Amino acid sequence: MTRIAPSEAFAAVPTQDLGQGDRINLGVAGIVGRLPAVAEALGGLTAALRSSGTLSPRLLELVRLRIAFFNQCRSCIAVRYQSAIDDGLDEDAVCSLERPAEAENLSAAERSALRFAELFATNHLAIDDAMYDELRQHFSEDELVQLGVHCAIALGIGRLSATWDVSDDLPASLASPGQLAPWNSASVVASG
Repeated sequence: MTRIAPSEAFAAVPTQDLGQGDRINLGVAGIVGRLPAVAEALGGLTAALRSSGTLSPRLLELVRLRIAFFNQCRSCIAVRYQSAIDDGLDEDAVCSLERPAEAENLSAAERSALRFAELFATNHLAIDDAMYDELRQHFSEDELVQLGVHCAIALGIGRLSATWDVSDDLPASLASPGQLAPWNSASVVASG
């Protein structure tokens, strides 16, 4: 049971036709929906980030899942977005997140973005000129902005979701106490 009840408007949304991943996302959206203008702005921001950026859905999903591990957000760990799956994300790639620096099935650009994401989540002040020089070998300035904003949203919203304990509709294996990881947890697909 979540620590904050969803807005009445979201509580009234019929969920019987939604997949499990979309129901999990609706749990977070339902709580943010207590402030409708904020929910609309956040939804608009994430939609604009996806539609106007050039980073691949696969890369963005890998980054989001790596940050979800550090956040220990159970709902974030559980969900895989269909757009990333359509872009080549599979569970082998997700399993690579356990040791991304050693993963042969990740591109150099993905490994670089994942190093940035890990530092962003664990020691942001360690991100220095050398890190940005490494990122610039793979990404344009606009893509660096997209990556940074994506990390900020994943980190902030993921940590907030973890404190809300948005755990309704999660696969049973994610209900257990202790540290979880995307690479050894059940997952569900959400549209997007």
